[in-house]
Amino acid sequence: MKFFTRYTPLQIAIHIYAWSALVWIIIQMLTGTFSINPIQELEQRTGRHAITLLMLSLLCTPVNTIFKWTEPLKRRRTLGLYAFLYATIHVIIFVDLDYGLAWSQIAQTVLQKPYILVGVIVFLMLMPLAFTSFDIWKVRLGKNWKRLHRIVYLIAPLAVLHYAWSKKGDLFSLSGDIVRPLIYGLILAIFLILRIPAVRRAIASIPTRSLLPPSKKEAQPKVDAP
Repeated sequence: MKFFTRYTPLQIAIHIYAWSALVWIIIQMLTGTFSINPIQELEQRTGRHAITLLMLSLLCTPVNTIFKWTEPLKRRRTLGLYAFLYATIHVIIFVDLDYGLAWSQIAQTVLQKPYILVGVIVFLMLMPLAFTSFDIWKVRLGKNWKRLHRIVYLIAPLAVLHYAWSKKGDLFSLSGDIVRPLIYGLILAIFLILRIPAVRRAIASIPTRSLLPPSKKEAQPKVDAP
């Protein structure tokens, strides 16, 4: 089938997973099984999905390092753009559905609630990465493109902080809703540790070749994020 020769299983899985959150929300709305607090639920689900997709984009390099599987490096841009899409929907729900575009009230809330201010910073930092993620900008920016996109390593911890801070609970007693963002934080910490050059070299020296099917081209692929 032409479809399966054009798209790899990983590509198909990424697109299905990325759209699954919106499809599930629509299904629940149509069947009347959505939350009794729909705006808050929409904000939480879209924000959570954005962080998950961002984390998956950070997973691509460790997967390549450990399994010598090159295809995930080609899919980082797709995952990153999907993360930005859900972050944008998350922001639109907040400013429009939640606050009705009452900008003065929105500004007051942002200043009063630090975790929202962190979320705003995360979104503003994501914007240049999304807009410059295409090949034409890689050529125009040259070495600065990679420098710019390295701020994702600052964005991801801030996104998890925004998520954890928005939850009610106690980090030390693991009470309330803090467990899920804590899991995100631990996974993110592992991903970032795996990106430390010394750790990457140590992992790369482990003979784990052929744990996964090799890509069609063994040559270094064109990547779309640092």
